[in-house]
Amino acid sequence: MDCLSFSSEKLCSSELFDSTDVEEMEEERIGKCAEDLEINPFDRLPFSSRYYNLLKEREELPIWQMKYAFMESLHHHQIVIVSGDARTGKSSQTYPFCLSFFTFKVPQWCAEYSLASHFQHGAIVCTQTCKHAAVWLALRVAVEMDVNIGHEVGYVVPYDNCCNTETILRFSTDDMLQREMMSNPLLSSYGIIIIDYVLERTVPTDILLGLLKDVLILRPELKLIVVTSLQLSSKLQAYYGTVPLIRVRSQYQTEVAYTSDIQKDYFFSALRLLFDIHNSKRRGDVVIFLACEQEIGNAFWIIQQEGHHLNPDLGELFPVPLFPNEQERILKSNEDKLCKNYRRKVLLTTSMGESLVLSKTVSFVIDTGIQRQKVYNPRIRADTVVIQPISKSQAEMRKQILGMSSSGKCFRLYPEEFIEKEMKPLPPAKIQESKLISMVLFLKRMDIAGLGHCDFMDRPDPESLMQALEDLDYLAALDNDGNLSEFGIIMSEFPVDPQMSKSILASCEFDCVEEMLTIAAMVTAPGCFINPPQGTEETAATCRQKFLHPAGDHFTLISVYKAYKEASTNSISQYYDIEKWCQDYFLNCSALRIAETIRTELVDIMRRIELPISAPAFGLNENVLGIKKALLSGYFMQIARDVDGSGNYLMLAHKQVAQLHPLSIYYNSSRIPEWVVFHEFSIAENNSIKIISAISPDLFMKLVPQYYFSNLPPSESKAILQEAINHLSPISGVDKGQKTIEERGFEKYPEIPAEQRCIIQ
Repeated sequence: MDCLSFSSEKLCSSELFDSTDVEEMEEERIGKCAEDLEINPFDRLPFSSRYYNLLKEREELPIWQMKYAFMESLHHHQIVIVSGDARTGKSSQTYPFCLSFFTFKVPQWCAEYSLASHFQHGAIVCTQTCKHAAVWLALRVAVEMDVNIGHEVGYVVPYDNCCNTETILRFSTDDMLQREMMSNPLLSSYGIIIIDYVLERTVPTDILLGLLKDVLILRPELKLIVVTSLQLSSKLQAYYGTVPLIRVRSQYQTEVAYTSDIQKDYFFSALRLLFDIHNSKRRGDVVIFLACEQEIGNAFWIIQQEGHHLNPDLGELFPVPLFPNEQERILKSNEDKLCKNYRRKVLLTTSMGESLVLSKTVSFVIDTGIQRQKVYNPRIRADTVVIQPISKSQAEMRKQILGMSSSGKCFRLYPEEFIEKEMKPLPPAKIQESKLISMVLFLKRMDIAGLGHCDFMDRPDPESLMQALEDLDYLAALDNDGNLSEFGIIMSEFPVDPQMSKSILASCEFDCVEEMLTIAAMVTAPGCFINPPQGTEETAATCRQKFLHPAGDHFTLISVYKAYKEASTNSISQYYDIEKWCQDYFLNCSALRIAETIRTELVDIMRRIELPISAPAFGLNENVLGIKKALLSGYFMQIARDVDGSGNYLMLAHKQVAQLHPLSIYYNSSRIPEWVVFHEFSIAENNSIKIISAISPDLFMKLVPQYYFSNLPPSESKAILQEAINHLSPISGVDKGQKTIEERGFEKYPEIPAEQRCIIQ
C-alpha cells in the first residue's frame, strides 16, 4: 500500500503459572477413576466416545491447569472473579475467539461443584450480553457435557425458552435474568450465578452486579462468579472487596503492525489493505472493525463490486456483514456455501461486534481504532452521535481474535503512541450513555421487594435519571410519594418500553387491544422493510404500496403483519414459501417471525394479568380513532408539528427540528400532516423521526396530562394547542356516536406542583 507504512512488533504475554503439581494430580485422578467416568453423573447414561475425544483435547488447554485453584476458591469464597485473555487455550474445536475458554469451562466446573451437594442450593445460570451467544454456548456446553440440550443444559433468551424443570445449567441473556428478579427477587432457584462477558457493561449487567451484592448478603449460600477481562478485573475487585482472582494469561504471540500516523480516511485505507492482503496470496479470513453499521453496508457493497475485477486465481472475496443489532441476520450470513475456488471470508463489524466473530480461520485483523457511538441526550430525548477512539481493552480484544494463529497479524491503522495518548483504559458503561426509563421502572418494581437500592459500579447520568423519573410520573407510573403506583406495577409486566406499556393498557379502554399488540410487536422487533438491492428501488416502492395505510406508519405496520399472517396460513395450506413471499415484497422474514413471537408473549401476559382483549376491528373509523388515542396515551411526549408545510417538524417538547424518515408513508408525499405522533427521533439517522401517524390538536389536548402540557416551553405550537383547548367543545374531534373521554370515565390529571412530582427515594 502506498499510503500506509507499518512498523511491526511482536507482543508477548506473560508466562503461565507453574502448575506441574496440578497436572500430576489430575493425571492420577483420571487414571484411578477411569471406570467411574463411564457413566455420566448428570444423566446417568454411558459417556459417548466423542466425550472422551473432547475431554482429551480440553485437558491440553492451559486453563485446565487452573481447575483445582478455581474449585478451591469457589469452595471457600462466596464471590470469585475470573479473568483471562480472549484465548487461553488451544483446541481444534470452533470457539468464538472473543469468548474466553473460561466461558466454556467455568459453567461446567460449577455444575461439578454443585453435583457434589446434589444441587441443594439450586441450579446454575450463566448470563451473556447477547442472544446468539447464549444459545451457541448452551449448544456447545451440552455437547461437551455429553447431555441433551433442553434437559440438563438449556438456554433462556428473549422470546425463546429451551429449559425444563430438570435443567441444572442454563445460559441466559442478562436482561432475562433481570426480569426474572421481578417474580423471584432473591433468585432462590439458583445456587451459583455466573455473570459473563462483563467487559461490555450493558445496563442489565450493571444492574445485576449491583443488586446481587444485596442478594448475596441475604443468601449466604449463594455463589457469584464474575468472568471478565484482565483490564476490568482490578476494578471489580475494588467493587466487591476482598475476593479471590483467578487469572490466566495466554502464552501465545500475536504480531501487531502500526501505521506511522493516524489515517484520516480510515475507511478506504482499511479496504485498500484488504485488497493488498488478498493479492499477497496469504491464506486466511479477515476481520475489519469499522466505525458504524452504515460503514459495514458501504464496505459490503464495495467489496462485492470490486471482487468481480480481482484475479480469479486468487480466490473469491466473500464479505459477511456482522450487524450487532441484527443477530438473526448474522447467523444466516455465516452459513457456508459450496464454492469451487478458494473463498476468503471478510467479516465486517463494529466495536460492538467482537463477540460475533465465530470463525476459527481468521488470520488477519484490521483495526481502524475509531467508533461511532450513539449516546442518549435526555434534553432532547434522542440519541446523538459521538465519534471517538476505542478503548485500550477493545484494542486488546481485537488483537486476541487471532487467538493461536501462527501466521496471523493485526493491522492497526493508527500509531502506537495513539494508544497511550488518546485511548481510555475501558469503554464507558452503557448505563452512562443510555435512556434509563426502563431501568428506573424496574428498580421501582424491585423496591417493593426491598431491593430498590442498587450500588452501581459507575453512577448513571444524573440528568438521564431525573428525566426518567419525570417521564414515569407523566405516565402515571408513580404515586405522589414517588413510589410505583398500581398502574406502574402493571406496566412493568410488559417487556417493552414503558411508553408502549402505557399505550397497551390504554388500548383496553379504547377497544383496540388486538391492533395495539401488533404495533408493539412490530416496533419492538427489527425493521420489517429491507433495503432493496441497487436497481430494484422502484419495484420495492411499488410493492410497499400494497401495505400503506393513509392514517400513518403505525397502521402500515399492522397491514404488513396481517398480510404476513395471511401468507403464512397460505404457505401451510397451499405449500407456498413464506420466505419467498417476504423476498418478493422486500420484507424481512426473520424480523416478522420475531414480531410474531413477541406478540404471542404479549397476549400471554394480557391473559395472565386478566386484562380484556377486544375483538379485531382494523379498518373501521372507530378503530382508527381508538388506536390514535391509545398511542397518544403513551407517546404524548413525542409530538411534532410541521412548521412550514415542507416536512420540517418541530418537536413540541423541545426546539429540535427533524425530517421524515425515508421509510415513512408521508416521505415525498404531497399530503404531509401538520401534527404527528412519532415513535422514535434519532439524530444518528439524519435527524429524522421514524414511524409517525397523523393526529389532530383537539385529540392531543384531550389525552395529554395537563401538568405535562403546562410545563412545555413556550412556542408557537403550544399557543396553537392552547387556542384549540380554549375552543374545544365536549364532542369536538369525536365522531358522532363516539363516546367522549369524560363519558368513558377517563380521569383528568390534576395540576400538581413541580416540586411534588418527582421525589427520589
